Amino acid sequence: MKTRKRASDRCTRRKLRSPGHPPGWQRENVCRFWQAVACGRSSEDAAMDAGVSAPVGARWFRGAGGMPPTHVSPSAKPTIGRYLTFPEREDIAIEVAKGTGINAIARKLGRSPSTISRELTRNAATRGGSFDYRASTAQWHADRAARRPKPSKLTINTALRDYVQDRLAGQVANPDGVGFSGPDVVWKGRRAVYRQSRRWSSAWSPEQIAHRLRLDFPEDPTMRISHEAIYQSLYIQGRGALRRDLTACLRSGRALRLPRERARRRGKSFLAEAIMISERPAEIEDRAVPGHWEGDLILGLGSSAIGTLVERTTRFTMLLHLPRMEGYRPGETVKNGPPLAGHGAEAVRVAIAKSMTKLPDTLRQSLTWDQGAEMAQHARLHIDTGLDIYFCDPQSPWQRGTNENTNGLLRQYFPKGTDLSWHSSDALEAVAHAVNTRPRKTLGWKTPAEALDQLLANVHIEGVATTG
Repeated sequence: MKTRKRASDRCTRRKLRSPGHPPGWQRENVCRFWQAVACGRSSEDAAMDAGVSAPVGARWFRGAGGMPPTHVSPSAKPTIGRYLTFPEREDIAIEVAKGTGINAIARKLGRSPSTISRELTRNAATRGGSFDYRASTAQWHADRAARRPKPSKLTINTALRDYVQDRLAGQVANPDGVGFSGPDVVWKGRRAVYRQSRRWSSAWSPEQIAHRLRLDFPEDPTMRISHEAIYQSLYIQGRGALRRDLTACLRSGRALRLPRERARRRGKSFLAEAIMISERPAEIEDRAVPGHWEGDLILGLGSSAIGTLVERTTRFTMLLHLPRMEGYRPGETVKNGPPLAGHGAEAVRVAIAKSMTKLPDTLRQSLTWDQGAEMAQHARLHIDTGLDIYFCDPQSPWQRGTNENTNGLLRQYFPKGTDLSWHSSDALEAVAHAVNTRPRKTLGWKTPAEALDQLLANVHIEGVATTG
């Protein structure tokens, strides 16, 4: 008796071991997802834009380490026209269901008949024992066949991998070679928590490692790797060269990479109508005109704070008393609740307005602050005091250099790690007086109080500062 062969045995594709099921998305969905991420959208919002569920988007983002794969990134070259696209495969499936011949399908699509023939033989679904052409399954098989995976350099080169890993996670040791393990920290797959113990290690950055290799191995071209390759080995699942927990040794401590546009959009919503420091008049920059102030908060233990205001020309300093609000309990916070610690937007606005309204109009020109949330009510503060409010760029404390220097002087009285809430307003006034009656080299050894009194005398205004 002659045994009949299955039609699928004539398939030119190699046998698959548990291939599973084709996914419910196509390459176009993945491309749209990463395009949305590149525009600053969250993983969930980007998934909705791409037409997939939020869990799928989060899985794509985490699996890629937070950065798009090169073949689907927004900067990747478009697919060459020689390859069949998913819409073309849908047209082929429809024509096959109608019983259309290969030559007719080829003429309709503008393709060679051999291309259509290979497509029907190579990418058809064969699970049922016969050729059953479906567009989604065919696209899945084509994408799988198009992969060209190759082992990473760190996987092949053991010496290079050991060098990179030792510089990333090597033990901290003193000059005598005695090692110190540091705090015992368990990696949880999340970014290192601010103000908590972190893992101790050599902690070289990937860029430092990549450039140091050229100095340590000048004659060995195999000991070369780019910093981007190290980052990919750390962040991308499936690279397999470096363990994911070594991301805790990076300076940022991030478990996932942060898309550049998302980092740019981390600004505060209250800055929509704010005036940035780039628009500040030149007369403020050269300190020629008095009445322009810089402000900030000094933070202490338990989210306690003291506000500081410094006049740019005379360096005259005023301190803002920001006591705890009623209902505050140490260590207890209410999500989206009122800022009971005492330095919320309302408390800071009231404290600034109370201090500024004691000054003549000549000394109330402008105020420069950072982008802290305590200045969310800057528009109302402008109405209350007449001050023009300017905001510094993110992570740019040097744009308020006068205030930063003064805060350093004030740390002599209010050290870091101490509770600042128990200082009374009278105590703050005494500290401000001590600072304002201290001679300054930048003022020709005059005190800020003397400089302010001299300015007021020159403009025929009664002095508001005393030299004690």
